[in-house]
Amino acid sequence: MINCGGKQVVPDAIVDRRARLPEPSVARQGLSAAIRCLIAGYVDAYALLNFRLFASFMSGNTTTAGVAGGEVKFALAARNLLPIPFFVLGVVIGTSVVNQQRRRALPRICWLVAAMLLMDLVAGAFSCPWWLHIMILSSAMGILNSSITQVGGQRVSLGFITGDLNSLGQQLALSMRGEPVSQPVSRWDTYCLRILTLASLWCFFLGGAGLGSLIASRLAQWTLLPPVLTLSILGLAESARYLRGHAGAAPTSS
Repeated sequence: MINCGGKQVVPDAIVDRRARLPEPSVARQGLSAAIRCLIAGYVDAYALLNFRLFASFMSGNTTTAGVAGGEVKFALAARNLLPIPFFVLGVVIGTSVVNQQRRRALPRICWLVAAMLLMDLVAGAFSCPWWLHIMILSSAMGILNSSITQVGGQRVSLGFITGDLNSLGQQLALSMRGEPVSQPVSRWDTYCLRILTLASLWCFFLGGAGLGSLIASRLAQWTLLPPVLTLSILGLAESARYLRGHAGAAPTSS
C-alpha cells in the first residue's frame, strides 16, 4: 500500500500479481477435491487389502474380470464385476444430489459418504459377508466421485486417476505448442495452474492409498474411522462456509 494524500493506493505491480493468483473460492475447491482424492485412494487401498477388489478404480475391476473370464473362471469374473453397478448407482445418487441442491450438496455428500463408511464399519463388527462391504464401499465412492467434477476451468475426476493423468498430458502438450488456454475462467487460469491441480490430485490419491495401507496394519477393523472423521469435519466446514455466504448475501432491512 502507498499513502497518497491520505488515500491508500495499491501499486500496479501488486494488483497484477494478485490478479494472477487463484480466487479464494477456487483454491478452496481445489483443496476440497484433493482431500476427497486422498479419501478415495485410502478407501480403495482398504478394499483391495481386505477384499481383493477396488472400491473406486473400476478400470482395475474391469481388467481383472476380463482376465478371469479369459481363464474360464466365471465365478471370479462375476465377483470382480460386482463393484461396477454399485459404483454407477453411487454416481447417479451423487449427481442427483448435486443437481438438486447445488451449493448445499458438498457438505451433504460428505456426511452421506461418512455415514456409509460408518455403516461398513458396523457391518465388519457383525462379520457381514464380503459382498455387502463391496456394495457399500463402491456406492460410497461413486457418490464421492460425483461431488466435484471441475476446479476452476479444469475438469477433474476424483476416483478416475487415469482420466486426470490423461488431462494432464493434454494440458502439457497444448502448453508446449503455445496454444491458448481453453475457456479460461479468469486471468489466473493458466496451463501451469491446471497442470498443478491435476498433478496434486494424483499425488493425493497415491498418498491416500499409501496411508490406507499403513493404517490398515495398525487399526485393523477400525481402518475406516479416519476417513469417517475427516469427511464429517469437511462437511461441517463446507456447511459453515455456505451459511456464512448465505448470510452475507441476504438483504438487510433498513
